[in-house]
Amino acid sequence: MTRDELIDRTKRLIVEGDGLLASPSLEVLRTWLQRSDELLGSAWGSMDRYHLAWLMVGKPKWTVRGRPMTPDEETAYVREVAAQKTSALRMSLDAVERQGMPFRGETGGIGIGRGPGDVPGDVAQPGDAGLPRGRFGLPSEADDLAERVRRAREEAALHADHDVPRAPRPERMQR
Repeated sequence: MTRDELIDRTKRLIVEGDGLLASPSLEVLRTWLQRSDELLGSAWGSMDRYHLAWLMVGKPKWTVRGRPMTPDEETAYVREVAAQKTSALRMSLDAVERQGMPFRGETGGIGIGRGPGDVPGDVAQPGDAGLPRGRFGLPSEADDLAERVRRAREEAALHADHDVPRAPRPERMQR
């Protein structure tokens, strides 16, 4: 799948998701969720239960169990799930369109045509000579953060023995 195909298909699914918010239908929701799952799965990999729970997709705040939903409950459910999944689609679109992130099913190379200045808001720094500023073409702030994390880990390693007991403990407290 090309980057342009992914962007186009994602935009169409977002429009359909917005349509579900305006005119909720459980049957249309099921079909739309299946198509959006297939698209996101081919681009980013399958979502396991952990990811879906983290995104809160398909997990309404209230759940009807043991009886059919009333029309009002069904409408609220469809709107809530559609809003959550549309939000996930918008994040995916932002990642591929604005940030230029590589995706799993991409054909034609990873992040083809993307470099500093090619992604809106990404400005090449003096001395870049056209090379990406950081890994995966991320802004230099990402490398700054990685460096700060590396230094914090080194500092923490200097104090690794701080939790070691300093005095002998009575045998009865060893349990």
